[in-house]
Amino acid sequence: MEKKTPDHEAYGALQKIKQAEEKAREIIQEAREKTAAQIVQDAYEKAEKIRAEFLAEARKKADKQKKEIIDRAEKERNRIGKESVEEIADLRQKAQSRMSDAVKKIKIKVEESLNRGAF
Repeated sequence: MEKKTPDHEAYGALQKIKQAEEKAREIIQEAREKTAAQIVQDAYEKAEKIRAEFLAEARKKADKQKKEIIDRAEKERNRIGKESVEEIADLRQKAQSRMSDAVKKIKIKVEESLNRGAF
């Protein structure tokens, strides 16, 4: 019976080793899962941070471009307005000059007609 006792003890020790190994595998698997979940969470948070930074940068660039476009449009509007005022003044001057010429011509024709006694 002494032989069975050491075998029995060896068997019990072997079972305890197997249980310890199984427990170690479970702990390792749990650590892997927790680590993987943490890695995924960290990656998600980093991705969100990067996305927010890119979005802020894109908005900043869009606002800058919008301001540049508005500034160019205002300059163009002012230039066109100034040219229009100058063109209107030029047209008025030409019209006034032509009116004066037309009035002079009509005056001459009326005087000629009166002198000839057409009326």
